[in-house]
Amino acid sequence: MIAHDVTGHGPPVLLLHAAVADRRMWDPQVPALAAAGYRVVRCDLHGFGESPMPVGRDDDARDVADLMDFLGCERFALVGASGGGRVALDVAARWPGRVTALALLCTAVAGHKRSVTLREFGDREDALLDAGDLDAATDLNVATWLGPEAGPEARASLRIMQRHAFAVQTAGTPQTAGAAPAAPHGQTTANTAPDKPVSVPCLLVSGAHDVPDFRQIAARLADEMPGARHVELDWAGHLPSMERPDEITRMLIDFLRDPAAG
Repeated sequence: MIAHDVTGHGPPVLLLHAAVADRRMWDPQVPALAAAGYRVVRCDLHGFGESPMPVGRDDDARDVADLMDFLGCERFALVGASGGGRVALDVAARWPGRVTALALLCTAVAGHKRSVTLREFGDREDALLDAGDLDAATDLNVATWLGPEAGPEARASLRIMQRHAFAVQTAGTPQTAGAAPAAPHGQTTANTAPDKPVSVPCLLVSGAHDVPDFRQIAARLADEMPGARHVELDWAGHLPSMERPDEITRMLIDFLRDPAAG
């Protein structure tokens, strides 16, 4: 079972972290969502936080579904950031009757063809990891994925989470030692989303200061998914829930109270 915690009572909401973080990225949102009347579940996907690298099967969406089964949550809302958004889309496609609403913040998506910008970032990161310079690779990620509104506390928090993830992923296990770390932008994983339409109320958030890929993904999904709407934040980078946590928390609560509102 992947590491997780549960706070509050009411309709369940599952928070899925970005692939440069772990479940601690949602620290600002958890108490507010619980106070608003939700049972807030957050987890560490394998290779992040307190969840080790996977042994055998590597299927984030199945891990999420199994966790919610364990917690007795038949139906639930999903909030996903970046690579966590890709996992959320996978869950919604494979178990459509279980997901009541989707809020996707700067989401990745399976099969996305990376832009030159994203490929160049990946090449720089790979070179640093190959050289064993996890600190420099961490600094690169913090500089790339947090927008101008992020303060020192958010940057310090992301640095801790990303550095820990690199340590977990590069150490691996006897079954996975030597495997490359998961791509921080959430594009390269063993999982691929099924080719099924996702039809559930969906809020897609993108940031004007983010790598263009994620704004393009949000716009495309808004066109393809019935019941989806796209909001671009002119102040945001890739991790708006860490950059202006109070604003994003209010947005999430408003959406969860009335997912169908335009």
